[in-house]
Amino acid sequence: MTDGQGAKRGKGTVFVSGEICKGCSYCIDFCPTDCLEFSHDFNAKGYHYPVLARPADCTGCDLCGLYCPDFAIFGMRFRDLEKRQGASPAEPSAPTQP
Repeated sequence: MTDGQGAKRGKGTVFVSGEICKGCSYCIDFCPTDCLEFSHDFNAKGYHYPVLARPADCTGCDLCGLYCPDFAIFGMRFRDLEKRQGASPAEPSAPTQP
């Protein structure tokens, strides 16, 4: 998939909570597309946390989230993200008077 200027766009992305991460590297080790790597920065606990280094390779498969013992990361496909953003909560129906 490409954007309007010809650059390759991945099928998904990841969301990282850097302050929760303890730097175990499971997400990086098990990523099937090898799109994650450790940041050069540290969190408040002193650990490197993962960043999406190659976004064009990410499929949003969420294997990173499945392996993370601290739920500090999760992946999502763009199509699912767009569905979630486009969906509005259902309006509760007003109670009817008998």
